[in-house]
Amino acid sequence: MMVIRKGSERGRSEIDWLDSRHTFSFGDYHDPEFMGFRVMRVLNDDRVRAGAGFPTHAHRDMEIISYVLDGALEHRDSLGTGSVIRPGDVQRMSAGTGIRHSEFNASKSEPVRFLQIWILPERAGLPPGYQQKTFAPDQLRGHLRLVASRDGRDGSVSMNQDADVHVAVLDAGTEVRHRFAANRFGWVQVARGQVSVNGETLTEGDGAALAEVDAVSLVGGAAHTEVLLFDIP
Repeated sequence: MMVIRKGSERGRSEIDWLDSRHTFSFGDYHDPEFMGFRVMRVLNDDRVRAGAGFPTHAHRDMEIISYVLDGALEHRDSLGTGSVIRPGDVQRMSAGTGIRHSEFNASKSEPVRFLQIWILPERAGLPPGYQQKTFAPDQLRGHLRLVASRDGRDGSVSMNQDADVHVAVLDAGTEVRHRFAANRFGWVQVARGQVSVNGETLTEGDGAALAEVDAVSLVGGAAHTEVLLFDIP
């Protein structure tokens, strides 16, 4: 079974420095049909104006993954971590018992666009933590690359949940496949371009929930299609 979440139907928050599209309910946007999916709680597509960003704020008991599509995002947190995240970088912040951080566009002239993903942890009260890794373009092009997992295998960032996050950059006609173990679920998110998901066409911003399927086929429908695949309990 596949349920498609059209990008054009997502919630949207706009202020002078931020344009954010919400796949699931977030902030003042509430949709009882899209409160999250399994352990996925937030999937925001954020565009931040040059020189602006999110001032210091607090989180707890959440695994937060940031994936930059364009530009550069500067991160600072109460653990003393400071970094700039660019395309190809995957950042995981475990909020745990509590963490404070800020996120700003690192450029004074160009916007930044990134996906902000919140995944529920296996349990509350874990120690906060941070990890970031870079994946070269040839690691992502033409196949599904594991970028986040519970055990950090294959060079992925680790997280406190039995979830796998894959990224693929596909040219038109390129196919990748993924098999799901028993009692697993999937979410496909199209970051840019166009992709066929088990025969259904999705375009930029679209997502799809997968349940009771053995496998998923992703076929690029445009050059430099970028897609994320979540394999979750």
